[in-house]
Amino acid sequence: MHCNNLNLCLSDCRLPEVTRLDLSYNPMTYLGEEVVSMKKLTHLFMDHMSLQDLDPTAFSKSSKLVHLDLGHNQLRVLQPFSEGTSSLARLNLAGNPLSCNCYLRPLREWSIRNKVKLLGTCGGPAHLSGESLEAVYPPELRCQSQEAMLRAEREEAARITPPPTQEPKNKVKCPANCVCEADTHHSSCENRAHTKVPRGFSPDTRLLDLRGNHFHLIPSSSFPGVTQVVSLHLQRCKIVEVEDGAFSGMKGLIYLYLSENDLSSLSPDAFKGLPQLTYLHLEKNRFTGFPRGAFSLVPSLLALHLENNSISRLEPDVLLGAGSLRSLYLTGNAIGNVSPRALEGAGDLDTLHLGGNKLKEVPTEAFSKMGSLRDLRLSENTIRWVGPNAFRPLERSLKELYLDNMGLEKMSQSSLAGVGPGLRSLFLEGNLLEEVPDLHLLSSLEVINLAHNPLMCDCPLLPLRM
Repeated sequence: MHCNNLNLCLSDCRLPEVTRLDLSYNPMTYLGEEVVSMKKLTHLFMDHMSLQDLDPTAFSKSSKLVHLDLGHNQLRVLQPFSEGTSSLARLNLAGNPLSCNCYLRPLREWSIRNKVKLLGTCGGPAHLSGESLEAVYPPELRCQSQEAMLRAEREEAARITPPPTQEPKNKVKCPANCVCEADTHHSSCENRAHTKVPRGFSPDTRLLDLRGNHFHLIPSSSFPGVTQVVSLHLQRCKIVEVEDGAFSGMKGLIYLYLSENDLSSLSPDAFKGLPQLTYLHLEKNRFTGFPRGAFSLVPSLLALHLENNSISRLEPDVLLGAGSLRSLYLTGNAIGNVSPRALEGAGDLDTLHLGGNKLKEVPTEAFSKMGSLRDLRLSENTIRWVGPNAFRPLERSLKELYLDNMGLEKMSQSSLAGVGPGLRSLFLEGNLLEEVPDLHLLSSLEVINLAHNPLMCDCPLLPLRM
C-alpha cells in the first residue's frame, strides 16, 4: 500500500476486504480519532515508525482487529483503547521507551480486564527498567516523588554504569554526542548541552530530537542534507531568534516543535521552504503579539499552537495567508480584544480555543466568515453576559461550545439562536447562572453540563426534564 498522507488515507481510503495491513517504516508521529476504519482487518503492523502518541479511538472502527504491532516507535505512555477493539488479543509495544508509572496503569488494568497480551518491556523508572510488561501488575505502577525517582536512578547508575552514549547496533552517520538509529531513522541529541545546532545527520533521518539544548539562535539553513525529516523537536532550547530560512531544504517536515522557548517575534520568512509543514507548536514562548505574516509561506499548515503566551489582542488579518488552517489554539494568553477581521484568511477554521484569556464579551463579529467552525472554547474568560444571537454566524457548523468557569451571570433567551439544529455539546458549568436560555430548539444536544451554578429550578429548566 502506498499513500502520500497515511493519516488521511487510513480514514478516507475504503478497503473493506483487507484483513492484514503492513504500514511499517512510514514516518507517522500521531494517529487521530477513528483513523483506522477497516471492518475485516485482523492484523495491523505499524512498527518502526515515529509514533509519539495516538488517540484512544484510533482503532475503534476495526472491530475484528486481533493483532496490533506498535513496536519500535517513540511511545512513552499509552491510554486504554476505547470500545470497538474487543477482539484484540495481542498488542506489541517492544522497543518503545515506555514509562512504567501511574500513567501506564490504566493500560495495564485494561489489558488484564480484556485479556490482551502486552509484548514489550519497561523503559523506566530505574527499578522496573527491562521488566516485561506482562510481569508488572497495576499496584506496582506508581508515580514517585521527584526526589524518590532521582534516588532510584542514582542507585541504579551506581549498580550498573553504562557508557555515556551507547553506540547503536547499526552504524550510521551521526554528529558527536548524539545517538542515531539506522533501523528507526531516529536521531537524538536531547539534553546534551549543545550551543549550536549539530550537523552531519544521516540523510535518511525521519525524526530529529534536539530538545533541551542551549541554541538561543537558529541560523539560516541550519539543517542541510536532512530533507526526509518528518518531525523536528526543538523544545526547551532557550531559542530567542529564528533567522529567515532557518529550516530551508526540509521539504518533508510535517511536525515542528518550538515550544517552551523564549521567542517573542518571528520573521515572515522564518518558515520559508517548508511546503509540507502541517503541525506547528509555538506554545509557552514570549509572544505578546500574534506573529503576523509568519505563516504565509506554509501552505499546508493545519494546526497552530500558541497556548500560554502573552498575546494581548488579535488584530485584523493576522491569519492572512493561512488559508489551509483548521485548528487554532490560543488558550492561556491575555487576549482582551478580537478584531472583527482577525480571523479573515482562515475561513475553513474548524477548531478555535480561546479559553483562559481576558475577553469581556463573545467576539461575535469575528465569527462572521467562520462557516466551518465546529469547536469553540471560551472557558475561563470574564464574560458575564452573553447577548442575543451571539453565535448566529456559526449556525450551520457549531457542534461543541464551551462557556464554563467564566463567572457568567446571565444569557439572553436568544443567545443560542440559530445553533440549535447542530449543537451537540454545551458546557456551562462553574458559572453564576440562575436560569438558562431557551433550550427548546437545541434538538441535537447530546451533552449539557450545568454543574456548580445557582440555578432556580423552575419553568426555564423544563426542557431538561426526561
